[in-house]
Amino acid sequence: MVGAAVAETVPSPQPKPDIGASTEKPIATPLPQPATTAPQPSADAINPDRFGAKPSDSAYGAFQRGLYKTAYNLALVRAQNGDPAAQTLIAEILSRGLGVPVNAAEAAKWYALAAEQGIPESQFQYALMLLDGRYVRKDEKGAYALMQAAAEAGNRLAQFNFAQLLVQQDPGDAGIAKAVSYYQRAAATGLADAQYAMAQVYANGVGGKPRDDVQARGLLAQAARQNYDTAQIDLAAWMIEGRGGARDLKSGFGWMKQAAEGGNVAAQNRLAKLYMGGIGTDPDPILAGAWYVVARRAGLIDPQMDDFLQGLTDDQTKQALQRANRLP
Repeated sequence: MVGAAVAETVPSPQPKPDIGASTEKPIATPLPQPATTAPQPSADAINPDRFGAKPSDSAYGAFQRGLYKTAYNLALVRAQNGDPAAQTLIAEILSRGLGVPVNAAEAAKWYALAAEQGIPESQFQYALMLLDGRYVRKDEKGAYALMQAAAEAGNRLAQFNFAQLLVQQDPGDAGIAKAVSYYQRAAATGLADAQYAMAQVYANGVGGKPRDDVQARGLLAQAARQNYDTAQIDLAAWMIEGRGGARDLKSGFGWMKQAAEGGNVAAQNRLAKLYMGGIGTDPDPILAGAWYVVARRAGLIDPQMDDFLQGLTDDQTKQALQRANRLP
């Protein structure tokens, strides 16, 4: 595991390497960040508590075995009779098209019925639909109330998304202060998005929290281990700078490489700079050029790296292009 590398402490002060984004032009279509609302986990990983309770041993058992059509048929009668757990299970099957055609509009009806009976999962899912307004009439006020109810009941995705709603309503520090407790609760469950949000809170000393780089770096590490690419980039930069802990060039390089290999364009450009400068690794102009070519093909333009690429020999440029074609 790259994050477990032994810290490489540099005894004497050195100039901080320029791996920042100051010269990077915005990417026209930025890569999406890890989703907190979709897709849902595989059926094998689903916790029955999400449904409020097992709708019935036979229906839930069929669901767990992947017999979705059977689970649907078994749960439908109970759902029609008002069982909120069965209603949530039916909505889950319909919304994801498990064994039946996807029918989001019908799923919305079942989520709504279960939400009225206080099932946090249904409250969360129906709140998302009310915010989106695609299959139901858009209702931001209703969505806010349901999202808060689900968050208070302990649904971690609702906690994160309700915090986001609070910040959206009040973008200033006051909004962040209201959101912090929900971010914290979601982060405590291991939700990477919330861990990254709390890392930003501590890194900037906002929302009523004092600046705490050590705490922030720890949260970045937790999110990075879950393959949250933005956290991996930030953690890499912090390790290389020595912010929030010991300077660790080797591990910083490793985290940047992991984010780059995962497809993050900004990380690919910054990894190119690490190879160019021999930071945390041996200098390698071919790989530096190759990773920048990958990033540039994705739409990122960095004048510093353009100059570097122009300075390569014809043979080095040829090798860099060949390597770029084999990179992820």
